[in-house]
Amino acid sequence: MDKIDSQILGALQEEGRLSNQRLAALVGISTAACWRRVRALEENGTIERYAALLSRQKLGLNLCAFVHVTLARHVRDSTTTFESAVMARPEVIECFATTGDADFILRVVTASIDSLDKFLSDFLIALPQISQVRSNVALRELKLDTALPLGL
Repeated sequence: MDKIDSQILGALQEEGRLSNQRLAALVGISTAACWRRVRALEENGTIERYAALLSRQKLGLNLCAFVHVTLARHVRDSTTTFESAVMARPEVIECFATTGDADFILRVVTASIDSLDKFLSDFLIALPQISQVRSNVALRELKLDTALPLGL
């Protein structure tokens, strides 16, 4: 990946709906060369997908929580069953396997504290692999960015 590819990626991270013509003008190359570079970045997996970023608040999803999950046993079956169950839940918008006190940290988005409680009690705590669950509710969002730091 060269400087032009980085510029293309940076521009697309800012505005994913840029036309090829506008993108080419921004990075200073021809439209044909720009189209070939974008296509190559898509094909090699550098650009995984395109998405619209939605407002949680306007959709009534006012609660964001970070849920720390510890599994009872660390065996493959237990872990894969947990991962599959979590992947199927739309409230879980991020899930990370971690080191430290928790085995997994989930970012969960719901409408209210009541819906978070229902998610925790009806789903998460009901999973047989779970040993411990701790939750932290976000009071306010200071920074939410989707752009990756290019050029580091």
